Amino acid sequence: PRAVVSAGAMAGLSRTLGVFGAFVALVGAAFYPIYFRPLLLPEEYKKEQSINRAGIVQEDIQPAG
Repeated sequence: PRAVVSAGAMAGLSRTLGVFGAFVALVGAAFYPIYFRPLLLPEEYKKEQSINRAGIVQEDIQPAG
């Protein structure tokens, strides 16, 4: 026997997939500048970090041991 899926069930499924897809897109958009951009552009990231960390001595912030 064939399973019959009603139009209402299909609408609910597409709405659920739409909400889930929007959530995944939002998380991806948030993670891009934090995680993926430094991986894709390492030279630019290193240059930015050297400018941002100029004059900071790591031992003053995080003592050894």
